[in-house]
Amino acid sequence: MDSVGVAAAAPDAGPGPAWQSKCPWGAPSTTSISCSLADVMSEQLAKELQLEEENAAFPEVVAAAEGPFITGENIDTSSDLMLAQMLQMEFDREYDAQLRREEKKINGDSKVSISFENYRKVHPYDSDSSEDEVDWQDTRHDPYRADKPTTTPRRGFIGKGKDITTKHDEVVCGRKNTARMENFAPEFQVGDGIGMDLKLSNQVFNALKQHAYSEERRSARLHEKKEHSTAEKAVDPKTRLLLYKMVNSGMLETITGCISTGKESVVFHAYGGKSATEGKVIPPECAIKVFKTTLNEFKNRDKYIKDDYRFKDRFSKLNPRKIIRMWAEKEMHNLTRMQNAGIPCPQVVILKKHVLVMSFIGQDQIPAPKLKDVTLSNEDMKKAYFQILNMMQQLYRECNLVHADLSEYNMLWHDGKVWLIDVSQSVEPTHPHGLEFLFRDCRNVSQFFQKGGVAEALNERELFNAVSGLNITADNEVDFQAEIEALEKMNEDHVQNHGKKLSTFSSDGDPPIYDE
Repeated sequence: MDSVGVAAAAPDAGPGPAWQSKCPWGAPSTTSISCSLADVMSEQLAKELQLEEENAAFPEVVAAAEGPFITGENIDTSSDLMLAQMLQMEFDREYDAQLRREEKKINGDSKVSISFENYRKVHPYDSDSSEDEVDWQDTRHDPYRADKPTTTPRRGFIGKGKDITTKHDEVVCGRKNTARMENFAPEFQVGDGIGMDLKLSNQVFNALKQHAYSEERRSARLHEKKEHSTAEKAVDPKTRLLLYKMVNSGMLETITGCISTGKESVVFHAYGGKSATEGKVIPPECAIKVFKTTLNEFKNRDKYIKDDYRFKDRFSKLNPRKIIRMWAEKEMHNLTRMQNAGIPCPQVVILKKHVLVMSFIGQDQIPAPKLKDVTLSNEDMKKAYFQILNMMQQLYRECNLVHADLSEYNMLWHDGKVWLIDVSQSVEPTHPHGLEFLFRDCRNVSQFFQKGGVAEALNERELFNAVSGLNITADNEVDFQAEIEALEKMNEDHVQNHGKKLSTFSSDGDPPIYDE
């Protein structure tokens, strides 16, 4: 078929009204480009027409893509399209930053990592942006660790001439020490050195390392102490269970609270209940003495037990809880001896492991005051002195005991007389240091009453001879103590040579019976 020319000639626009030229039903004023049917079916022509339409519809986008980076200085923000594009770009940046933070949080220090690269929205205008705009915390870069691991050669140095750097270089070692702080325990806070080029010297790093290990061991000890030992004005779960059993059995009515705390024990006040056994009367008010199961505050207590012939064979320094039970048992036996001799002291009710229940010296939850806290008249002071002198003689001769910690702190004033307490450290005179303990008690008593204005108070040497019955005639204190040590040495050698040992502890209050 012959080619057909496609042409549409415009009619003559003759004279007429102006509205006729703008009539939508009128003929077009422009003439179409004439082309053949082969040109119309050409693919190249179709692409050119499509590109012209896109350029006509989105001229700003093309200009922005070919132009510089979009900023607020070189762009016209009057266009709604451009504002939308800028907002979308900012949103894409925040979304990518959030993905990087989430990726870092999940991966951590794991060798196997995951990536959200396929989910990121990389904006076309963000391709030329510098990496300085992204904070390093949003990346997986570690400022302490080099991008490539640096290896030290066998020769031990790097570089030549003036630029030589050995493995002992101060800067290199400082940076390595800073990186090694990551190996410390998580509980040890090493601070935030990110962003700073820290260089720790070997001396500082070793001190921090030792301190970190010490803190780790201390935290473990504190946890064990909290679970297995008594603390200040508190009890551990095992001790609390013992107290609950006493209350549930009816032996104690109720436990009111703590009345005293010392280096070796904590004392609680309680109201007595009914006795589980016939013939045993429980006092209306009781004192519960809970011995601390830690040796931190009274570490030298073992010397009062290991050299005591009553407990020497049972002493074990490896188990503190057994030592405490033995310590409580020792006070119970000493109090029983004193009670049988008629010495004013607390009455023993019951002993459960390291919990000792005694009669309460006081009234209405108010403990009797210590002798150092009470103000006595001259007559009462003189009366108290002779009472204590008599009790010391009874304690030494009838009970065969030495208090070993006798002072105004361990004597109570109640009902017009002196009461002795805290006899857990009391030992027998045959103890290797028994006479030394007695001389120390005599010195404390003599100094207290001499300061109190008692004219009849003897000095420590005269009081020692009056209590012990020994006639040591030394002019000064040094020679006096030397003779005491000589007597203790003779007694210890005699016991070791003859193999004397104390018989069973069944006759409390009676003089000890030695078997050859």
